[in-house]
Amino acid sequence: MANIYDSAYDLEKAIRSSEEFQDLKQAYDKVMSDESASKMFEDFRNTQIELQQKQMQGQEITEEEVEKAKNVVELVQQHEDISKLMEQEQRLNVLINDVSQIITKPLEELYGTPEEQ
Repeated sequence: MANIYDSAYDLEKAIRSSEEFQDLKQAYDKVMSDESASKMFEDFRNTQIELQQKQMQGQEITEEEVEKAKNVVELVQQHEDISKLMEQEQRLNVLINDVSQIITKPLEELYGTPEEQ
């Protein structure tokens, strides 16, 4: 029987060599090599993290914070390289979600899904 950790490391290598990850890395490197794009992307990520932390702590997000987040999102979506980076990130997330569904299938089969209960 294969060691589960060896399989996990093999999966990591497969993800790293996947087209989705390679495209994401290329898009990321392109954004990071452009000072203004890098700063804009960093602001976007910091805004995301701040709002997620507030939500996780049960704190209310103000209208001002929501408006700021909308403005940051609109700004980064207008930047071609950052927009491309976000598209590539989404593609990799789909791949990872698909893999997650595959590896959690034994638990779903054992316990069933919420829809079945």
